Amino acid sequence: MPESLPTNAGALAEVAPEDFAKLIANTPKQQIDEMVRGELRKPVLDEIFSRMADHVDPAKARGVNAVIHFKILDRPDDQGGGYDHYEVVFEDGRCAASDSPEKDPQVTIRVGAFEFLKLAANEASGPVLFMTRRLKLEGDLMLASRLISYFRIPSAA
Repeated sequence: MPESLPTNAGALAEVAPEDFAKLIANTPKQQIDEMVRGELRKPVLDEIFSRMADHVDPAKARGVNAVIHFKILDRPDDQGGGYDHYEVVFEDGRCAASDSPEKDPQVTIRVGAFEFLKLAANEASGPVLFMTRRLKLEGDLMLASRLISYFRIPSAA
């Protein structure tokens, strides 16, 4: 396992999901915040979304046909400002993600980059983030509440 967060985009693909979860769990918030404000923000997000298909539990996602948009907030001004926008499409047990949303979503999830990384590493709870207003939902709340159950999310434990 790497000792610290990767410092270049090429190293990201080499980090196993379990190791990524451990890194996020053990890295201070300030360092994660620096990473998501720097040049690794987009490569880290791209890597997480590109791996989603590998972590779908086909049995649990069977029969699910849905479009979810993720808006990862607080993108630095030097990276275009606003947010990074990703689309996750479920089609009967399969999942595909893209950073070029094309379809109307059933639910849109707005969350800060730090909180998103914690969710992706199974180090944060979506419902807790929602209740504390650090995650906002628009659309089908029931779909959003079931979303995590469609994945096998690696954890630091």
